[in-house]
Amino acid sequence: MNLRGRNKVSPEFSMSSMTDIVFLLLVFFLLTSPAITPDALDLILPKAKGKTSNQQNLSVSITKDLDIYVNKERVTPNNLEAFINSELTGVEDPTIILRAEEGVPIEEAVTVMDIANRNKYKIVLAVRPN
Repeated sequence: MNLRGRNKVSPEFSMSSMTDIVFLLLVFFLLTSPAITPDALDLILPKAKGKTSNQQNLSVSITKDLDIYVNKERVTPNNLEAFINSELTGVEDPTIILRAEEGVPIEEAVTVMDIANRNKYKIVLAVRPN
């Protein structure tokens, strides 16, 4: 077999197609990232190492002013457990994402954790990446 007629790939080959793909992926992720947590309030979360799960059935947010929101709907502390139970009725493997803003007293977060524990819901504490 004669290999003289074949072209060899030179080390100076063009990277333009690779940079095009990277650019398109960057644009794709910038456009789709707000859709990942559509029911999230804009809170300043505490920092931590680790990551937050993307699978979410219900989001409970607590602001610095101690306002409680369930999926962007404001709820009073007295109605919180009943509201969570009604939202998660019939959901298989229910999960609560707890988003407590930085500076919220730990007692407020423990209240939501206690509700999850009593009703056998999984609970995940959302944090900012460190």
